[in-house]
Amino acid sequence: MANSSFDQAVADRAAAFVADSQGRYPNKPETGIALTPLARQFDEAGNLTYSSLRVDIERQAGTATLTLAGPDSAPAADMDAFVAEGDAGWMLRLARELDDALLHLRLNETEMGIMIFRSSGDPKAVLAHEKLLLDNADHWLANEVLLYWKRLLKRVDMTARTLVTEIEHGSCFAGILAELAFAADRSFMMDGEFEEDDRPDACLMLSPANFGLLPMGNDLTRLQARFWGEPESVGRAEQTIGTLLLASEAADLGLITFAYDDLDWEDEIRIFMEERASFSPDAMTGMEANLRFAGPETMETRIFGRLTAWQNWIFQRPNAAGEAGALRRYGTGVRGEFDRRRV
Repeated sequence: MANSSFDQAVADRAAAFVADSQGRYPNKPETGIALTPLARQFDEAGNLTYSSLRVDIERQAGTATLTLAGPDSAPAADMDAFVAEGDAGWMLRLARELDDALLHLRLNETEMGIMIFRSSGDPKAVLAHEKLLLDNADHWLANEVLLYWKRLLKRVDMTARTLVTEIEHGSCFAGILAELAFAADRSFMMDGEFEEDDRPDACLMLSPANFGLLPMGNDLTRLQARFWGEPESVGRAEQTIGTLLLASEAADLGLITFAYDDLDWEDEIRIFMEERASFSPDAMTGMEANLRFAGPETMETRIFGRLTAWQNWIFQRPNAAGEAGALRRYGTGVRGEFDRRRV
């Protein structure tokens, strides 16, 4: 395409998208809803608080813990009421806050090499809010919010951090939020009673959203990628839609990495965190990006998941090839010195 016609081609393409949207959603208002500035607060340590999300920074450990709060009210009665909520509805509000937090951590907290996802709330309430959107997916705003979650979860997949999900007692990893467990490099789940912990038992709940609505960059669902080559495992998981799955059941289905009891929980997670923090951040970025995208190759996985591209990048980085890098010091008995920033 000639440079002189590029701007017109972009305008034509945009106009085509607008016409297609108007055709699919004839009742869509011209103005949509207003997205107001997010209410967020920083403390002196750099911790970040939103209305439905908290981000806690542990600088010495190099971790950022994102705790998502489930809904504290019933979903809107219908889509008219959902539209009337504007950007205050829980599904949209949490998506915007999580998106903002991820971008903040990517750009401003580059030494936080491990992101830990936690949640608190009622999983059934999460599914009730989700169901309103799934039942009205042909509504313009429901469709936009679901597409927002699709894009947001892709951002999680393509974040250059070690991703960990801790499914604790009282958590609400259900439906769309359960995708954070399937996107993680490691998922840990509390198994059985914990001393002085009277919260409801840790559970996972699946919904129709986990089986096709939110594909990854390889055009697979996260469960299909997790069970690549085992379609029967995806089928077994799908049969449990709407069921509260305790740790033993989730482990039997292969939905989590490890289930630990009260005796092992803290030590096993601590060992994993310390182990990951000891490795080259560049090597971790390349390994994790490659392992997240099993199965077919797409344009996105050619960019973000191809092993040869990551290998070439890693071996040229200062953490490998610099004066104090791991390759330069290999065989000397002296450990390499790593720049902890993730890029």
